[in-house]
Amino acid sequence: MNTKEYVAGMKAGMPVCIGYFSVSFGFGAMAIAQGLNIWQAVLISATNLTSAGQFAGLTVITSGATIIEMILTQLVINSRYALMSLALGQRFGPLVGTRKRLISAFFNTDEIFALGMAREGRLTTSFFVGAGTVSVIGWTVGTALGAFAGSLLPQTLQMALSVMLYGMFIAIVIPQAKEEKPMRFAMLLALLFSCLFTWLPLLNRVSAGLAIVICTVASAAICALLFPLEEEVAE
Repeated sequence: MNTKEYVAGMKAGMPVCIGYFSVSFGFGAMAIAQGLNIWQAVLISATNLTSAGQFAGLTVITSGATIIEMILTQLVINSRYALMSLALGQRFGPLVGTRKRLISAFFNTDEIFALGMAREGRLTTSFFVGAGTVSVIGWTVGTALGAFAGSLLPQTLQMALSVMLYGMFIAIVIPQAKEEKPMRFAMLLALLFSCLFTWLPLLNRVSAGLAIVICTVASAAICALLFPLEEEVAE
């Protein structure tokens, strides 16, 4: 481990740490509102670093779904990390061994991936793990404080606090949806499918975990057919 690179990674990851803190605070509050205790919420955040996956997983847990549904839900939602890891593997180069790659894989999120790919020059595992370490600290501490605050509040305020998570997701999606038609269409399509699985007599019997998988895959598949990406022309 290169100490200088590790410290540089921690400094670069501080903005991510602050952002993760605010989002995970809401996750902790939501977990308490859904019936989990503080230690369960903290354990989830300490062993998982995937905001969308955790929120979906919380829905699956509280709905009493099966482990198969949990696996499918996480596989679909987090499938993008496989492609991101391939890109990171190329940046690390052939001299980086399997053990370091596995350690780095734990910290591979959208934001930390962006930090690694945007770094000028050679990307080292020490830098990447440094950025990931400080981000995990922000994510876990935020969850702990959110869960603790949620446990002290009455039930009505717990539910109100948990709503801010949905507001954060909307704030992330809406600006991009305004600029890109495929994103806007995918968002509306997913919303439509979600409403169908909530209100239609037969579809509302489908478990929450399976409904998430179906809505995600169906929306992505339809948008891939309607808005295919153009192949880059080789120079």
